[in-house]
Amino acid sequence: MDQSQENDNFIDKTFSIMTDIFVKTLPLTKVEKEGFIYYRYGMNAQSKGKYGEALEYYYQALNVEEDPYDRSYILYNMGLIYSSNAEFDKALEYYLQSIKLNKRLPQALNNIAVIYHYQATKANEQKNLDQARALFKKAAQYWKKAISLAPNNYIEAQNWLKTNAFY
Repeated sequence: MDQSQENDNFIDKTFSIMTDIFVKTLPLTKVEKEGFIYYRYGMNAQSKGKYGEALEYYYQALNVEEDPYDRSYILYNMGLIYSSNAEFDKALEYYLQSIKLNKRLPQALNNIAVIYHYQATKANEQKNLDQARALFKKAAQYWKKAISLAPNNYIEAQNWLKTNAFY
């Protein structure tokens, strides 16, 4: 096993131990603990590239988790999985659901913008100029929201907005 794998395993084990302590010591209901455990298992599977397994855990977490803030992160992570599998329409659904529950989730806003930008670029390549323009505008709107929440992030998006006269 190389050094980076040992570090990853150490970090994974440390994270697991810490979250176990966290779950056991906080005054959470059984359902809240169950939701958090499913979420943690989903994150672990996702970090190992086991996306199908991660989605199963996230769906189980959604079934028991009632807190909108916590649900927003579950939905966001589901969007990440669908994005990484190039299922952009499905990813958009989950990102949009996540920001309905948590309007202060700049990473979801950024990812929505990235998808719209990608779709706009594809439409532009196919000479669907009206569709491309509309999608570029949507991308700009979501990037502006993300940047307003995290002004020191998304530098490439800020530059794109400036060079394309969206700022």
